[in-house]
Amino acid sequence: MSAARSRALALLLAAALAAPACAARAPGAFQFGVIGHAFQSGPDEAQLRAALRASDAAAPVFVVATGIKAAGESCGDKLYERRKELLDDSARPLIVSLAASDWSECRNSAGRSNAIERLNRLRELFFADDNSLGARKLTLSRLSSSAKFRSYAENAHWESGRVLFATVNLPANNNHYRAEAGRNSEFEDRLVANRAWLQRLFAMAQRKKLDGIVLFSDGDVGVQAEENGSPTKQDGFAAARRQIKLLAKKFTGKVLLVDTQGAKDAQRNTATPEIAWRDNLGHLGVTAKWVKIRVNPGRTPLFEIADGGADKAAR
Repeated sequence: MSAARSRALALLLAAALAAPACAARAPGAFQFGVIGHAFQSGPDEAQLRAALRASDAAAPVFVVATGIKAAGESCGDKLYERRKELLDDSARPLIVSLAASDWSECRNSAGRSNAIERLNRLRELFFADDNSLGARKLTLSRLSSSAKFRSYAENAHWESGRVLFATVNLPANNNHYRAEAGRNSEFEDRLVANRAWLQRLFAMAQRKKLDGIVLFSDGDVGVQAEENGSPTKQDGFAAARRQIKLLAKKFTGKVLLVDTQGAKDAQRNTATPEIAWRDNLGHLGVTAKWVKIRVNPGRTPLFEIADGGADKAAR
């Protein structure tokens, strides 16, 4: 056997041995990043900066960051502007998903709720156009493009690899439901806007026959929790939970909900978060550390969490 033929056979053998590993990667697979609420334990920006550096190094197609400040920090414009500059330094396209501490827990100097005014200011600063933050921009479609819901620019969607991604403003403090009589105008108006938004998202994904939908929010709507037949207080997430469950049942693909409230145990134990599935509906709670998620269009599992060099199959 000639030396040339021996080399050719060796190359073919090496390719055959490598084939199973390569086959595990779906054609068109990509990764995106999620940074949980980096300010859960205080105003220190170090965790957010570290998460941004790590995500930049991993080069995901985009990053979603939930929350721009801690509850105990100022709700003033200077802080908002400083955090916008910090997030805008991301090398990758970065989409902001608002947290309760960013607006719904804000109070004025008299101690009264200043939530609506602060939410409107955040909309002006962070969602003024159809672009993401970051050095590389991603074009987004916003709910505010609809004349009926002109104010709701924080709700945005985009598409990548046969998956529809979207943010939904659902703050963790019971969706900003106020127990005081006559104080729920903001909650009720946003309820209507979110209902129309979710309907639009699922209809679009179904019409395009997409493989999946990923929804990002601050609050955990509880899609996998057992229903309480006699709740002791008004559940601000009840309407969103019922709607998502109903729409998911009719959707032929996977639906993944990502929030910052389901990861408290994982954060204490410094464990890699995992996706919990029930039928086609999945839930992932993330910590302040960034999480890398791989998407395998047209393959199973559609979503898998990447922890360093090791991947965990999610579904």
